[in-house]
This record gives sequence, C-alpha cells and structure tokens, in this order.
Amino acid sequence: MVLIVNTASYCGFTKQYSELQTLWEKYKSKGLIVLGIPSNSFNQEKNSNSEVKEFCEVNFDIDFPLTSITDVKGENAHEIYQWAKENYGKSAIPKWNFYKILVNRQGKIEDTFSSLTNPMSKKITNIIEKIL
Repeated sequence: MVLIVNTASYCGFTKQYSELQTLWEKYKSKGLIVLGIPSNSFNQEKNSNSEVKEFCEVNFDIDFPLTSITDVKGENAHEIYQWAKENYGKSAIPKWNFYKILVNRQGKIEDTFSSLTNPMSKKITNIIEKIL
C-alpha cells in the first residue's frame, strides 16, 4: 500500500512532513509506503533535489522515500499522476501541495485526501487499518 503525497518546502502545509514521518513509522512494518513527491507545480519548492532532501532531513528528520522534483499536474505531470487521473478521474489531480492519494495492495486508488487532511487523521488511519 502506498500513500503518495506531493510535497513542497515553502507551503503552509509543510508541517505535515512530521505527521507523514509518524504515519510511516507506525505502519511501514505492516506494508505502508509513504512516498513524498516534491513538486514545484504550485511554485513553492526549492530549486534542487539536494536542497529538498537536506531541508526535510534537517527540519523534519524524515526518512521515508522522496522522489526527485517533478510536475504533478498538467501535460508534464509525472506518469504516476497521469495514471491516477486515468484510473480515478479528476479527483486524483492534486489541487495543492500535500494532496494525498492512497493506493491499496491491489494497485487501485483507494481514496484521495485534500491538503487540509492531516496524515495522522482518523479519516486516513481508519482506511489504512481497514485495508492493511
């Protein structure tokens, strides 16, 4: 199971990195992967992958996987977001940073969550526990 999250260093939701790390630590042994996808699609990310990595490690002590900086919407969106849109519809397109897509063990999108939904909220953890 994978929780895909488009992240950004200069966003008001950046503090969610801490809860994403907590979620990762709580459920990784049961099969959850938290995957951070840094993106500048909303003009709030650093200029390089190394700056993002350092920012996340220093400020939030995260060790869940991060991809390289990529687009998450539009024609140049990363393939995973193109796949999500094709298989789940427009609701899988991030509306802002820290939008979350939960993919179940069968490789299907289980649900999506807005930036306002905290990673450790019951809304997310209840679904994770149900499908683990």
